[in-house]
Amino acid sequence: MPWQTPTLREVRSLVRDAIRSSLPGADALVPNSVLRVLSDTQGGVCHLNLQFLDWLALQLLPDTAEAEWLDRHGDIWLVNADGSTGRKMATLAEGIVELTGIVGGIVVPLGTLLEGKDVDYETTAEVVTMSDGAAVPVPARALDPGTAGNLLPGDTLSITGVDGVAGGAVVLTMSGGVDTESDDDLRVRVLERIRQPPQGGSASDYSRWAKAVPGCTRAWCTPIEMGIGTVTVRVLFDELRADDDGWPRDEDLAAVTTYIDTMRPVAVKDFWVLAPIKQFVDVSISGLIPDTTETRAAIEESLKEMMFNRAAPGQTIFAAWKAQAIMNTANVVSFDLLNWTDDIMESAGHMGVLGDIIYGL
Repeated sequence: MPWQTPTLREVRSLVRDAIRSSLPGADALVPNSVLRVLSDTQGGVCHLNLQFLDWLALQLLPDTAEAEWLDRHGDIWLVNADGSTGRKMATLAEGIVELTGIVGGIVVPLGTLLEGKDVDYETTAEVVTMSDGAAVPVPARALDPGTAGNLLPGDTLSITGVDGVAGGAVVLTMSGGVDTESDDDLRVRVLERIRQPPQGGSASDYSRWAKAVPGCTRAWCTPIEMGIGTVTVRVLFDELRADDDGWPRDEDLAAVTTYIDTMRPVAVKDFWVLAPIKQFVDVSISGLIPDTTETRAAIEESLKEMMFNRAAPGQTIFAAWKAQAIMNTANVVSFDLLNWTDDIMESAGHMGVLGDIIYGL
């Protein structure tokens, strides 16, 4: 039968019984007696050890391990695209900024500080400004890792400490900053590595190689989709590209392609790393009870979670999944799903994305 850790009361009782059996005539049940105090103290220490063993048992398996021990499992099982092991570390955002409001002929040294709202940046090359004072592009990178360093084209930074530069810097590109991998994502990768060991180029190998690249959180591999000897890999960067439903940019696809190219079997005729094609899935609801702003917001989050867990390239989004997600939303009492039809993907490359949620009468 399975082990059941005794309670503190049960452990104390066991210690008292052990003392009585070892010392005939002794009674550890007398309140405030020396034997009673000693037995209860020993029982408390024993119970603390049992609690530690319970906790340790959880750490020895990656599906229940806490962060520090999960890192140990990751270091044992996983090798990332940059050669590190275990958890994927945060990366610095890099890009190009354009210096404005400058005097001609000024040397802007490497490492010039560019101040942002939340994160500061530095130039990674020395440039000399144009004689006519025209804007000058210069490569730069964030000083702090993570997605906070990513900026949109047109964002502005200020420059300090350079004589002759009175303006600032306008961002042309600034991306690639990725946060440290979460416990949930690391746990998924560890379990996939254990459950699907390397096989020299199987479909699971390609998915694992893709997710070894910083920022890549989901990947699907389709062998021979483009013909015999070909492999197609579709990827998403859920956290890095959260503003676009996780859809990767060209530089993200290039990073995954470069790494897989160093790992794939040489016998593969050709392979492609692609982004899925968005196919929006609309949901029409009527008779919602209670129909409040909070309930609608919760329904949207529930539907997004369902799409995250179930959507995949070519995967039909069944109406039952939508209904289940809505019904499982907290506080929802009743509703009618008006578009009770399955959303079939247009091709193997299309993937469902939550579209409009329409509330009717």
